[in-house]
Amino acid sequence: MASPHWLYAISLLLLLSFQLFSTISEAVVPASDTFSYVNEGVFGDYIVEYDANYRFLPPFSNPFQLCFYNTTPNAYTLALRMGTVRSEALMRWVWEANRGNPVRENATLTFGTDGNLVLADADGRIAWQTNTANKGVVGFQLLPTGNMVLHDGKGNFIWQSFDSPTDTLLIGQSLRAGGVSKLVSRASAESNTDGPYSLVMEPNMLALYYKSPNSPRPMLYWSLYVDRVSVLNLTLTSDTATAEGFLYYFEFLYFTTNSQAASDVDLTYAHTRYNNTLSYLRVGMDGNLRFYTYNPNVQVYAWDVAYEFMGRDSLESECQLPERCGKFGLCENSQCVACPTPNGLSGWSTDCEAKKVTSCKASDFSYYKLEGVNHFMIRYTRGDGGTKQSDCESKCTKDCKCMGYFYHTADSRCWIAYDLKTLTKVRNSTHLAYIKTPKN
Repeated sequence: MASPHWLYAISLLLLLSFQLFSTISEAVVPASDTFSYVNEGVFGDYIVEYDANYRFLPPFSNPFQLCFYNTTPNAYTLALRMGTVRSEALMRWVWEANRGNPVRENATLTFGTDGNLVLADADGRIAWQTNTANKGVVGFQLLPTGNMVLHDGKGNFIWQSFDSPTDTLLIGQSLRAGGVSKLVSRASAESNTDGPYSLVMEPNMLALYYKSPNSPRPMLYWSLYVDRVSVLNLTLTSDTATAEGFLYYFEFLYFTTNSQAASDVDLTYAHTRYNNTLSYLRVGMDGNLRFYTYNPNVQVYAWDVAYEFMGRDSLESECQLPERCGKFGLCENSQCVACPTPNGLSGWSTDCEAKKVTSCKASDFSYYKLEGVNHFMIRYTRGDGGTKQSDCESKCTKDCKCMGYFYHTADSRCWIAYDLKTLTKVRNSTHLAYIKTPKN
């Protein structure tokens, strides 16, 4: 038989649980703050990113506005636009609700008294929602930071768009363990689906990967060391580096598993014409990582590319970009300079491509050698060490999907390549490439 003390504790717990449930269930959005917007009517007049058609919605907080936009007929994305009509500069899409799952004409965005924000197609199919029904939401806001939030009666965020980035991070936005821990590039200007590039927050570094249909796993082509222990989150911040305000820097504040204090890692200093409070970091469709800074008070030239991580004025060359020189090209000093062939190097062309090997039989193909070249994956991966060249070749020969292998004779390191793409010219002639080619 339970003691009176236990009975009292259980009764108190049940009472508190009931009161909490009652408080949440009674928290409703006032009818005057609900809305339902329909995707219909005329398109906006100004030029926006990806040359899209768009319809703006009432939620606005300078310079951010909620819109429906499309780059292919009758396939719309709900997105936040950064930029104002008054500036007449290209407006950019910095957050998207339903990438890869478009809606059509007459789709609706509804915020009801239950506190759920729902994007439904014209036939009623739910394309996206915040899943916040009956969770204490009493209001909706679009903040001046570009964060779209649903909050409770105390102002706490029950849901925020900052928790679900696509290819872009705004200042104050995070990647975090247990949530969205990567940015994924857009496929193309026309196709709003996931592209092959991703920026991933890993336990102790930031990493850029290229995902190829030929490779069993994404290929690392850039990384930035963060910490020796597991990182819980990375929040993009900015600040002025000088009292005069002409030099700014971007950094990530981060927390780790063994510390309650925030640390920081500098990403870059950026000379820019503008205060960089209104900035974002994006994984581009070409796989490059760039900072963009915006000034809403400028009429025409409202945007600066504050920094790109792989470029002619950067620490890393554009040659590190997997598709900088197309399907198979040689890159030097950020320029595409040649097409490798079995007969040597030929002039650069956008049509550069290795001859396809269609047979898995070793007797049906051979290898040709290139000296003084690296594959884009080599700079940030160690490959297989202590490997004889004959063993490296044998590994590639036995793998039908292997298109060639790369070998460093000085330290006997081997890399197997399932995709060739961009090769980089290097001074070290002991960095070798062996490319598969059909015999006939």
